[in-house]
Amino acid sequence: MFIAKKNNAPADAATLLNSLRVPARLHSSEVAGMLGFQDHDIPVLVVARLLIPLGKPVANAPKYFALVDVLAAGQDREWLAQATRVLTKYWRDKNSRKRTAGAEGVDPGET
Repeated sequence: MFIAKKNNAPADAATLLNSLRVPARLHSSEVAGMLGFQDHDIPVLVVARLLIPLGKPVANAPKYFALVDVLAAGQDREWLAQATRVLTKYWRDKNSRKRTAGAEGVDPGET
């Protein structure tokens, strides 16, 4: 049976955090909920090598992460600060490209 992927709702994160036994292998949306990030931030952190997926998944495969690594990252203040800086820079650069393309009269979706 296939289970549809759900959005990372606060109730889902709370359910995961309140469970008696958290699974050792977490999906990217579960990692986002545990670390306090959004689902769309996880691929950025993977590209920046701040989160390392288990195995060697291909680019379009679902990514799973080790619970021990996620818990260690969540308790490391320097890691959290670095992840926040990486995400801030990513979104600042992306929004800047969008504004620049819009100012030139080019559709930002065209590349």
